[in-house]
Amino acid sequence: MEVTTLNNQSNDGLQAVSQLTMLEDCAVTRQILDRVGDKWSMLIIVNLGVQSLRFKELQRRSSGISQRMLTQTLRHLERDGLVWRKATPTVPLTVEYGLTALGESLLGPLTLLVEWVNGNRGEIAKARINYDSGHEDVEPADSPEKLSIESETEAPPAAEAIGAE
Repeated sequence: MEVTTLNNQSNDGLQAVSQLTMLEDCAVTRQILDRVGDKWSMLIIVNLGVQSLRFKELQRRSSGISQRMLTQTLRHLERDGLVWRKATPTVPLTVEYGLTALGESLLGPLTLLVEWVNGNRGEIAKARINYDSGHEDVEPADSPEKLSIESETEAPPAAEAIGAE
């Protein structure tokens, strides 16, 4: 009887540890997804996937991003090991950014995600219009002009698809 009780207590303890590990993993997973899934990170990764770029060129290609937000996002991506930074001591200082091997490994999934969005945006636009017409109390997030429902024969390149110039 005592052996069974000890075994049950051990199993309960293992389950608790297992659940705690899953929660911790979930929090870490969520943090990483928040980082790589935000609009600026995705745009920067896709732009750097084409070629390494100097700061100002990366800012131009990431239309709408402020200098502060670009600096902050690049620091986060560098901290996570997705982006490298090379400073050349010139006057003025030349700073170039590119993708690490880990960052390059993220390009495939990002490209698939962009392709999925491009392939389904017409259907999503229709669903939004249907939802908004049935919910008068909800203010549409996007105007119908922004969400043109058209069948595209050719999807835009990945960087253009998520807002790059």
